[in-house]
Amino acid sequence: MSIPATFPAFRIHSDAAGYRSGIESLSIDELAPGEIVIKAAYSSVNYKDALAGTGRGKILRRFPLVGGIDVAGHVVQSRDPAFREGDAVLCTGCGLSETRDGGYAAYARLESRWAIPLPAGLGLREAMVLGTAGFTAGLALLRMQDNHQHPDLGPLAVTGASGGVGSLAVAIFSRAGYTVHAVSGKADQAGWLRSLGAAEVLGREALSTPRPMDSARFGGGLDNVGGPMLHALLAQTAPYGNVATAGLAASPELATSVMPFIIRGVSLIGVASAGTARGQRDEVWRRLSSDWKPAHLEALATREVGLEGLPAVFEDMLAGNSRGRTLVRLP
Repeated sequence: MSIPATFPAFRIHSDAAGYRSGIESLSIDELAPGEIVIKAAYSSVNYKDALAGTGRGKILRRFPLVGGIDVAGHVVQSRDPAFREGDAVLCTGCGLSETRDGGYAAYARLESRWAIPLPAGLGLREAMVLGTAGFTAGLALLRMQDNHQHPDLGPLAVTGASGGVGSLAVAIFSRAGYTVHAVSGKADQAGWLRSLGAAEVLGREALSTPRPMDSARFGGGLDNVGGPMLHALLAQTAPYGNVATAGLAASPELATSVMPFIIRGVSLIGVASAGTARGQRDEVWRRLSSDWKPAHLEALATREVGLEGLPAVFEDMLAGNSRGRTLVRLP
């Protein structure tokens, strides 16, 4: 398949003229090097993308770069015999929109070592409804289960439950056989969260305690918020439960006590999805395309935009007004 001389891309700059981003025409030779070129079909918007696209977070390590930490599409050129023209692939993280050009473009050039053949149980669109957010939630569950998490320990709490990672965690954890308690400050989203699999929807006050340990009410959970809410989740986790931390929407700080760790044996597990080793990455995507795949995956895609719609989505997300997942339809 021939690649056009130029194609549209959402590119981010920072130089003497200041920080700016927008749609530009690029050629394939202007993209970061890689063994395969794909005709991109979909990307998605993550909190990290909003920070990068607006300059409100130090995400990019070099400039200029095409934004977008997720992408899925079909191979049009390959210098790696493991991939052939027409193969469907996805890529999340792995330096996209950080050290190399990302997925907000009609074409993307990828390092083949990080390109994931699209699992049989997923379509390209479904893969991007999951994207980095779903991969993060799946990785959290994989790491928790590696440390002996199981449904008998009690319900899993998910904080920031109406966001991208949170809503997918609700759906994935419940699909995997866990009782899920969604914690959200958005009372109007309770019905939607229940439709994703939440057995209970709790207000933020449910995770608010100054005590170093409180009554154990959760078997563990996934925290996307940080700060006092993470402290409260640790304080209320049952013996030998696991709490995974994947975000800092409220605060990067954690003032807590060693008591949950040394008295109840609670484990605090970090989830860093961007640099996950290939073996773990393959396993998470295998599970997300099979026994962990949300029953109503499309219900998580609450908005779809083209490249021109990205700035408004970024502002919405940083203002805390987004829900579920925003898909980016690529030209």
